[in-house]
Amino acid sequence: MTLTAPPGTAAVTKPAAASPAVRGNPRFAALRWAALRAVALAVLLAAWQLVVLAEVWPRVLVPSPGEVWHQFLLSSTVHDGVRGQSGHLLIEHLGVSLRRIGIGTGYAVLAGVPLGLLIGAVRPVAVVLEPAVTFLRTLPPLAYLSLLVIWFGIDESPKVWLLIIAALPPIAAATAAAVRTVPEHLIEAARALGAGQLSLLLSVRLPAALPEILTGVRIAVGVAYTSVVAAETINGVPGIGGMIRDAQRYNQTAVVIVGLIAIGLSGILLDALLRTAERRLVPWRGQK
Repeated sequence: MTLTAPPGTAAVTKPAAASPAVRGNPRFAALRWAALRAVALAVLLAAWQLVVLAEVWPRVLVPSPGEVWHQFLLSSTVHDGVRGQSGHLLIEHLGVSLRRIGIGTGYAVLAGVPLGLLIGAVRPVAVVLEPAVTFLRTLPPLAYLSLLVIWFGIDESPKVWLLIIAALPPIAAATAAAVRTVPEHLIEAARALGAGQLSLLLSVRLPAALPEILTGVRIAVGVAYTSVVAAETINGVPGIGGMIRDAQRYNQTAVVIVGLIAIGLSGILLDALLRTAERRLVPWRGQK
């Protein structure tokens, strides 16, 4: 039976919804999530501006978004004969910090992956070295920065060493845990084919543990990011942490916020690059 609208009344039509094919389109989904992020950012900025207008805190403590943007422009350009902040542009500060993070994390990967393989595969090595890795993982960076300065001075060496020590434990711990969870049938099959201990370690355990190792590397990069400000508190200019430190001394809150935003945005970008590399290197992850 067909239902029709009563005479003299207008038919009510519902807005057309997106078809399942459109909703399932990856581009449509990406646009939807991008719009959601844009709305969330707009709400955050509006709430920030309202707090400033309400004068909940003094402007020297909580500057407005406009003031932060103005300081971003000043930090990124040469103005009145002044080059950015502390004599360097913002991109230069950030580039130096990223270079330090890259060097520190790179050395941590070179040392942490073999160390994790040995801890996960050789029980005597685990008994001796695993407590040391746990000990380092529990130490905050500032706890050993002073010791590194005494040992290596105030140049680049203590900064890089601090980032190495901060990034190494997550990589070693993730590698060791991944090696221990390699399916036993893979190891037995390799042994049946005549594989020795070294071949098992490099040809079976390492590839099987690679997804978790890459996760450990991502965590290590995040730890290095959280440690870079501490690493650059001593003679850290140029460097984003040194820039933040100098701004803090003169109560330049807007400059501090610019530095924090620069670290956060670059961290998001680098994490996205690591996720892309992870998908390319281990496309089988998550598949049965």
